[in-house]
Amino acid sequence: MTEPRVPGAEDDDAWVDLPCGEEAHVKDFDLGMREYECSCGETHAVVMDMHPPSRFVPEDIVAVLKEAVTPAPDDEFEEFGTPHLMGAVMEQLPEDIVAVDESENGSVGYALLWVTDLDARELHEVVVELVVELMDHAVSHADDGDTESEFEQQMQEFDVGEFVEAYRAQRDFEDEYDTPA
Repeated sequence: MTEPRVPGAEDDDAWVDLPCGEEAHVKDFDLGMREYECSCGETHAVVMDMHPPSRFVPEDIVAVLKEAVTPAPDDEFEEFGTPHLMGAVMEQLPEDIVAVDESENGSVGYALLWVTDLDARELHEVVVELVVELMDHAVSHADDGDTESEFEQQMQEFDVGEFVEAYRAQRDFEDEYDTPA
């Protein structure tokens, strides 16, 4: 005879191997988290699939990225989003990030989770740098020398650290109810 069970109970023993070597329970991560205070003494950036890309860059840039970047035909995500940004981070820093697929676990509020060896601000800077590189690559294919020159000039004046500082202040990342800029 089969044993009665509570839905999601089989997933109560799921753990995340953190990039620092420690472990955390999948339920230690909730939807409002951006950082995890680890028992190793460090703070790890936390990103979930439902976090919007506007966590890192303004909505108008997200709109341009969604229009310009076409995911591969076999990509399970129909439009450019946070999973693509985090995929780029994983390519750049494979040893510093752990991706966890909990899409089959109905007891957590996320499907995909990324935990990094970086804190949230450091991760933010990495993501902005990768977006700038993506934009630079796109502009180089524009076949418009004036546009390319203008973009290069703007990038010489652009300071990633200053941008991240201003954006994080505007978005008020201390509050889990921040709104898009």
